[in-house]
Amino acid sequence: MIDRIVNTGIDEVEAEVEQELENTLRPKDFENYIGQDRLKQNLQLAIEAAKKRGEPLDHILLYGPPGLGKTTMASVIAHEMGSQIRITSGPAVERAGDLASLLTNLQDGDILFIDEIHRLHRTVEEVLYSAMEDFKLDIMIGKGPSARSLRLDLPKFTIIGATTRAGALSAPLRDRFGMIHRLEFYNHDQIGQIIERAADILNVKIHPEAATELAKRSRLTPRIANRLLKRVRDFADVNGDGIIDTSISKQALILLDVDDLGLDPADRILLMAIIENYKGGPVGVETIAALTAEERTTIEDFIEPYLMQIGLLERTPRGRKVTHKAYKHLNRTPEPSQDSLL
Repeated sequence: MIDRIVNTGIDEVEAEVEQELENTLRPKDFENYIGQDRLKQNLQLAIEAAKKRGEPLDHILLYGPPGLGKTTMASVIAHEMGSQIRITSGPAVERAGDLASLLTNLQDGDILFIDEIHRLHRTVEEVLYSAMEDFKLDIMIGKGPSARSLRLDLPKFTIIGATTRAGALSAPLRDRFGMIHRLEFYNHDQIGQIIERAADILNVKIHPEAATELAKRSRLTPRIANRLLKRVRDFADVNGDGIIDTSISKQALILLDVDDLGLDPADRILLMAIIENYKGGPVGVETIAALTAEERTTIEDFIEPYLMQIGLLERTPRGRKVTHKAYKHLNRTPEPSQDSLL
């Protein structure tokens, strides 16, 4: 996969290097969490009701594109509930014993956050059913004829699951979540506020116009906004006086090769491959993957969603198709399609 400044994912190396800084930039409560207003209203109501009754929250499933703040929202929920949070991910819980260890170490009211919950192994997922529904843990002791089942009581905990693929969750697991919420893309004003807040935390002076310029190119995603801010800060420190103004931000973004709509080379390569080889499409995703030397999952999870969100690419029954807006953005003239020649 191409190393992209606008990549919404986080690899292990980046996570280790920037974990402390990211934790600093993450809001700790609803007051400082910008955007997702409807979701916050629903969660605040559920939290107040749960605290009033002295009960744990219902299990919560958060889904949506990567980089929109699902992990941050889980931490905010834990803070608002006054609960401890344990964080893990679906791929990290390899065996039922790993899950049992996590669950038995929780206390009443604790929150277990499982990122990429759709990637849980099936045997682990089945153990989770009774744990979520009855707060019981069914484990098998021994093997063969001497094997026996043991049921353990668990504390009253809350699971918050996060996924970019809600449809990949099995129906039994999805049905055990009392609240299912989608995180939406942010608008430019909200991203601008997030950038100004992050700049204040990083002790970086940024002009409002520069924050607006960064917001326009952040793909409506807070993670990318913060990443661009840090790279532009580096540029301002080396090539200026450390103050981010419009000129500095534009120069830095040209160097990063991020255009006015937030497209990077990987986005433009995909669009140009469809335009030059298939006259704008439609063309199948497997063919696009071969043309661009990208994996199909990379295209579907990290490149396509934003291109479709801003209207540069569309899915049709016959495949992907570049829109007239994309032609205009890339300064290309649409060629007559075969359908129009008939």
